[in-house]
Amino acid sequence: MKISYNSQPQRNLIGNQIFKLRKSRKLSQKEMAAQLQVQGYYFSELTILRIEKGKRLVTDIELKILCDYFHITPNDLMGYGDNSRMV
Repeated sequence: MKISYNSQPQRNLIGNQIFKLRKSRKLSQKEMAAQLQVQGYYFSELTILRIEKGKRLVTDIELKILCDYFHITPNDLMGYGDNSRMV
């Protein structure tokens, strides 16, 4: 996949994947945020919304947390892995 750094439309690769994974588990953004907070990670409903909409980038630590939460690899979350085709 060729990534263009000159255009602005796609600021992160995982926002859409997060949205699809969350919806496939029938979770609201509020429910997902609450579950992550119970595990000791601060993700607000607004944080999840902004990530999904591509308005907020994800740090490497957050990438690890989200992968653990969804039981997938970073490649899957970025759309490069075998499991990403299932989402």
